[in-house]
Amino acid sequence: MNVLVIGANGKVGKKIVQKLADSKHEAIAMVRKEEQMDKLKEIGASNVVLADLEKDFSHAFDGVDAVIFAAGSGGSTGADKTLIVDLWGSIKAMDMAKEKGIKRFVQLSSIGAGNPDEQGDKIKHYMVAKGVADRSLQATDLDYTIVRPGVLTDEDPIGKIKTADVFSSNIDDKSITRADVAHVLVNVLERPNTSKKAFEVLQGEKSIGEAMNAL
Repeated sequence: MNVLVIGANGKVGKKIVQKLADSKHEAIAMVRKEEQMDKLKEIGASNVVLADLEKDFSHAFDGVDAVIFAAGSGGSTGADKTLIVDLWGSIKAMDMAKEKGIKRFVQLSSIGAGNPDEQGDKIKHYMVAKGVADRSLQATDLDYTIVRPGVLTDEDPIGKIKTADVFSSNIDDKSITRADVAHVLVNVLERPNTSKKAFEVLQGEKSIGEAMNAL
């Protein structure tokens, strides 16, 4: 499949592109700045498209079979950018996918996004944005999967995870490597059992394939 990676220049996005390059799929990396294009090609993107989530980016969907939405405004921006990128950007991407007849849509969300009211005040705006984006996707007729990882780390991939609809609050370690999250996002693309599902994912004991089979 030709897979459009929205947010391809992000920390998880780059690992998604690399993982797609190692698979039978083709990565179409969407980036906002021209100077980012060569790097994405170097790490395995078969095509790089210049587009901005804050503008019209419908041209990025040409020739696309599936979408992985992994964009985020980042921790250094304010609530305004979180709404524009994480929420409105996601909703626009859903609408463009529907207009282009693209059914498969995989969304990177966050643990806790299913219930923003249980999150701390400092990150509540972020969780609300992610939660509303997730609910908007669930209300569409797209063939969606929503992946909600815990605290992201830059450690080497472990390849072992655990999943739940919602993890209990007494779990000690709520982390997972970015590389393993990217692996999950690519792994679900052609799994019918992950369709119309949202799940949280942390580092665990099962191989990624085994954990995905059990969903």
